[in-house]
Amino acid sequence: MVMPAGASPILLPLVLLLCQVVPAAQEPAGLQLRLAGPRGPAGEGRLEVLYQGRWGTVCDDGFDFHAATVACRQLGYTAAITWTHSATYGQGEGPIWLDNVRCGGSESSLAECSHNGWGVSDCHHGEDTGVVCSGQRLHSGPDPAAAPGLLGEAPGLSLEEVRIKPILARAKLSMPVTEGAVEVKHNGRWRQVCDAGWTRNNSRVVCGMLGFPQEKHINTNFYRKLWNMKLKDPSSSLKNLSQKSSFWVHQVQCQGTEPHLARCPTQLAPLAPRQHACPRGMHAVVSCVPGPAFQQGKGRGKKPPHKASPGKGLPVRLRAGAHAGEGRVEVLRHGQWGTVCDKRWDLAAASVVCRQLGYGTAKQALVGARMGQGLGPIHMSEVRCTGHERSLGECRFQDAEQSGCRHEDDAAVRCHVPHMDFQSQVRLAGGRSPEEGVVEVLVPVQGKLRWGAVCGAQWGLNEAMVVCRQLGLGFASHALQETWYWAGSPDASEVLMSGVRCSGTELALQQCQRHGPVHCPSGGGRFSAGVSCTAHAPDLVMNAQLVQETAYLEDRPLGLLYCAHEERCLSRSADSMQWPYGHRRLLRFSSQIHNLGRADFRPRMGRHAWTWHQCHRHFHSIEVFTHYDLLTLNGSKVAEGHKASFCLEDTNCPEGLQRRFACANFGEQGVSVGCWDTYRHDIDCQWIDITDVPPGSYTFQVVVNPKHEVAESDFSNNVMRCQCKYDGQRVWVHGCHTSDAYGADVVSELERRERLANNLV
Repeated sequence: MVMPAGASPILLPLVLLLCQVVPAAQEPAGLQLRLAGPRGPAGEGRLEVLYQGRWGTVCDDGFDFHAATVACRQLGYTAAITWTHSATYGQGEGPIWLDNVRCGGSESSLAECSHNGWGVSDCHHGEDTGVVCSGQRLHSGPDPAAAPGLLGEAPGLSLEEVRIKPILARAKLSMPVTEGAVEVKHNGRWRQVCDAGWTRNNSRVVCGMLGFPQEKHINTNFYRKLWNMKLKDPSSSLKNLSQKSSFWVHQVQCQGTEPHLARCPTQLAPLAPRQHACPRGMHAVVSCVPGPAFQQGKGRGKKPPHKASPGKGLPVRLRAGAHAGEGRVEVLRHGQWGTVCDKRWDLAAASVVCRQLGYGTAKQALVGARMGQGLGPIHMSEVRCTGHERSLGECRFQDAEQSGCRHEDDAAVRCHVPHMDFQSQVRLAGGRSPEEGVVEVLVPVQGKLRWGAVCGAQWGLNEAMVVCRQLGLGFASHALQETWYWAGSPDASEVLMSGVRCSGTELALQQCQRHGPVHCPSGGGRFSAGVSCTAHAPDLVMNAQLVQETAYLEDRPLGLLYCAHEERCLSRSADSMQWPYGHRRLLRFSSQIHNLGRADFRPRMGRHAWTWHQCHRHFHSIEVFTHYDLLTLNGSKVAEGHKASFCLEDTNCPEGLQRRFACANFGEQGVSVGCWDTYRHDIDCQWIDITDVPPGSYTFQVVVNPKHEVAESDFSNNVMRCQCKYDGQRVWVHGCHTSDAYGADVVSELERRERLANNLV
């Protein structure tokens, strides 16, 4: 330390003392943390800290897994699962208290980690960090994730759970259980509800909580006869139990719009002292109607049909959900699918969506694009529902154009779904974690249920997706046809299922198509099917509008196409040309591929396995990233091209997100959440060679991730199609859209017009 001339030596210890004391004085004595943002599973959210009486956020610069571990431990959880960047849980408000947080991982508080200083930051709220902690709590007490203003089930519910106790033999054998006596859990104890004053509205709420969209009338006289018979039966304990007040919930009064029975006015006991809790002495009975996907023998394994009520009915669908009954809400309006803005989005509106799709009421109304951002129009904002509507279109709403909504505000839902016991019919064995392993299924063999393996031949991501969903583990990240490094269970070594073919939407592997007699030439063992599951997945979508705006023709000399020819980006007729004389006619265009999912899109192979291409002097991380095809209106290919993924990177990101992947200097490849990778029209192989194509009308098609090499949350939006007219000299490309952007009637009408115009009908 250099001291000014004339300074007293006694000042040196004082200066050193001040240097040590000042930073420590800035640290709060007991730093408080909380998780905020749209309510999801316990233990995840935007990380916020309380300093000087104000809550503020933490910037994601420098934040890592060690810091997340410290934060989760301080919040009362055992460990961190991961951390998130770029305001994954929505942008916070107020100051950004911490930036460049650096922890070793052993600290007991985030205040013990190094950082820029309290309030010293060059970040904005688009860089707010979040954490995902393990579900196991170190101590009991209030949930630190319960920040004010969250949408979801109300805190402090007196009625914890509801179930239907089947009474009739047929009800006991059915799955799901749809009819029986109502039982509610209060303070850890199950009680029956008195049927005095029980209404159809009460039944509607109970059925909604159990995952059923509707209730139906039931003959209570029949159940009363059974009740009286049991009371007279000397071997039954029902008579003694029914005399106790602790056996009953006296009265429940619902309006029918409540998402949870706990929202209804409830009396555990009568107001008058010494009055019997259930004067008429019988339990309430309900009968629920399951949605199409959960009806026995009807529509098993299919998506619930979109039922639109007459007049204002708008079809709805859920996208990018990891589990059945959850996802981003999209509505079909004016013939095009679009999202819903989360302004004033609540459980009443979310429950209308859930019931419309054949589920029960909503568990959670999610805001802030918790299920990923959509791409396209935003159709609705400020949706207000009473709860009795049959369709979201019957609710009051505003056009989103007037409200300034963006896709960062896309609404989502988590619905109550019936308990089907599918999870007990499949298991994973031998993996390094509960999220991976050899797939073992429980199937009937000669009248007895047995565990066995699944043949790995033809096993793919669609099948793996069904297994992960069935187990409640989210999405599949890998589908393995060989599992020699995982040891299966000794009692499940025999292959009991083969030739499995799933669409990807089934609720259980047992609902997929498969061989009748098992046929697995490779045998089981190391050739058994396996999966790895993940909570989040990417979702790639092509920007159709950009393709339409940038398409043009170029006659390119052969002398400039040697590299492209080497990479097989030209039609086969190019092989027989007199190189370098002549040219090829190319349909060129730019493509912009967005990652709308909740995880980064990364190549399946590590960089050690990438292939070096000397001609272009770059590495290929995925052999084929996109397919470019020109089809006749009858679907036959007349020209094709492919685009090897020589560089996956964040070409651009929206405001508030930082680019994380770049190809320069052999960098890591991928596409971050919310960012996009752009392939300009002037890049080699960014075309279709149409030299040999005759004039006519065609369909121009682009398929992203065509071989499903990398798992995505939704493969249905990976195809983009355009109408294309070529007169031999010029080309017109119009009507570009992703395969799920329009309703089926609109697509059919477009195709019909094209066929009529070309005399194909």
